[in-house]
Amino acid sequence: MAEGLKVSVLVPVYNERFLAAESVRRVLAVRHPSIREIEVIVVDDGSTDGTREVLRALAAEHPAVRYIEHERNQGKGAALRTALAHATGDVCVPHDADLEYHPGDLPRLVQPFIEQQADAVFGSRFLTGEYRRVLLFYHSLGNRLLTTLVNMVTNLNLSDMETCYKMVRTELLRSIPLRYNDFRIEPELTIKLAKRGAAIFEAPIRYAGRTYAEGKKIGWKDGVLALVAIVRGALIDDLYLNDPYGAHILHSLSRARKFSHWMSDVIRPWVGRAVLEIGAGIGNLTVHLVPRDRYRATDINPDYLGYLANLAFGKPYLEVGALEAESPEGFAPLAGQFDTVVCLNVLEHLDQPVPTLRNFHRALASGGRAIVLVPQGPGRFNSLDRALGHRLRYTPERLRAAVEEAGFEVEALLDFNRAAVFGWRLNGWLGRTTFSRVQLKAYDSFVWLVRAVDRFLPWRGLSLIAVCRKG
Repeated sequence: MAEGLKVSVLVPVYNERFLAAESVRRVLAVRHPSIREIEVIVVDDGSTDGTREVLRALAAEHPAVRYIEHERNQGKGAALRTALAHATGDVCVPHDADLEYHPGDLPRLVQPFIEQQADAVFGSRFLTGEYRRVLLFYHSLGNRLLTTLVNMVTNLNLSDMETCYKMVRTELLRSIPLRYNDFRIEPELTIKLAKRGAAIFEAPIRYAGRTYAEGKKIGWKDGVLALVAIVRGALIDDLYLNDPYGAHILHSLSRARKFSHWMSDVIRPWVGRAVLEIGAGIGNLTVHLVPRDRYRATDINPDYLGYLANLAFGKPYLEVGALEAESPEGFAPLAGQFDTVVCLNVLEHLDQPVPTLRNFHRALASGGRAIVLVPQGPGRFNSLDRALGHRLRYTPERLRAAVEEAGFEVEALLDFNRAAVFGWRLNGWLGRTTFSRVQLKAYDSFVWLVRAVDRFLPWRGLSLIAVCRKG
């Protein structure tokens, strides 16, 4: 993101008749080159003190304000979800309507998105800033305790987890299931961003916290609920809304690092210096094959491309871009530029694999190789295949016929991961649509043993790898 960003400011309001209008006006007054446009989405969460009339008049006065009402009070999290559904900005940030936060700090939060490819930027009330109001001791102590616990769960070193100012890329934020309706949304969002591998930054902000006499709403009960949310977030991976790409399964597999390392070791002897990876996902394999003289990681999912862009930061040899495997137009500029195309778990999503394989052929220089991995065994097709969007599982004969029709010579056909066949069948028999975290952990822990015995097992592998050479 090289230009100024459009910022969607999400404002949940509940019974703030005397402060809400001024708080929103301060947001609208922000001007900075890093911010191309500000839109303000105000959600009144069932106010009963006359706040609604104030906000209706404000929205009528300012076209940049979108105003929405909840019929009854549902909580901060519910109001933020409503506002997020209407956001059109590059990034979103919550803003409390109580004048505790200074909208003039928003440009500080935007800067890491422009300069550092951030996914999220937290405004910290405890980093050095121009000024801050002295905080209530016990409230501050509780904040630091909750922040420490979240840091232990996520292995981050945040200074202020409970901050309202959490600016996040809009598409990333929309892809995260936010379940809580109250202040538990703060640790929930933080833990889920961390587990998703988001690039999180902090920036110092000013803060003028209210006392309880002045109307502060959060209390010790919210702290107890936050503790419960932290424990739940540590134990449960609820990280993705349903999408057509099987993101929740890819993330589960990303935790099986030893398995991914084994896969990369199997194909590494055929991988050259200039690599084009198709369907790189969130980089499960990429991290094991770089560095190279040139490595281009591609996908079609915008969320995955965001992951890959973060992975590529500081690696001049690693390029990231969108590429549709079935598109000849997308491959035309890449003709003859690579000595290796790596395509793992992509062809099974296609009805017609041959045109895609011809695209790979086009991208390769003479003598280059395409390394293709597909699921093997039509009789093993089950609920996990359906959840991943697989159209079929291959036989060696079917894969060989497809690559030869595309103009390749088959240099090798390799069975891979025989040991997982029984686990795959069991999950299918149980009707599962994702991998058990316990199963993955156990399997990954014994990959060293699986690698040693896999080639001696007398049945076909769960996957089939074809090494294809361009003449």
